[in-house]
Amino acid sequence: MIYLLLGKGFEEIEAVAPMDILRRAKMEAQYVGVGGLVVEGAHGINIQADITVDQMDLENMDMVIIPGGLDGVNNVEASPAAMAAVRYAIDNDKYIAAICAAPTILGKRGWLDGVKATCYPGMESDMGGAVMQKDARFVVDGKFITGQAPAAAVDFGLAIVETLIDSSMKKTIMHFMVY
Repeated sequence: MIYLLLGKGFEEIEAVAPMDILRRAKMEAQYVGVGGLVVEGAHGINIQADITVDQMDLENMDMVIIPGGLDGVNNVEASPAAMAAVRYAIDNDKYIAAICAAPTILGKRGWLDGVKATCYPGMESDMGGAVMQKDARFVVDGKFITGQAPAAAVDFGLAIVETLIDSSMKKTIMHFMVY
């Protein structure tokens, strides 16, 4: 199962584009509401989560995805249950994907030390010992996938599909999206 965490103030395109792509690829993925089932994004768009953070089944988790949006990232960080899921992914060699401001959650804790990564321009100081790839729209390094900003959300989602399935599925999705 892939869980996409929604903290109030998340960046909408960074939550919707990857989820749409994952579902096109027929991957099991759920929106996880931090603080409730209906979560308001940074631009006033509400998303109905599939489950709340307390309902996650961590033992069956393959990946956790964290969209950006500074308020959304702060709300994920303020949630003990959400951070327990991220910590579980780290401790159990699961995939973690984070875009925009969200990679700073990992960087500030030293989880990206020595890992190639990207983030929203100007937030590099919160990336710890990550090996920054400043101009990259997304970076895949081991179990980490990081994305740069809202405009990279589709590429970020496609990178997740390529990493978890294969490049053939990525190309199929790109074809049908006329990408």
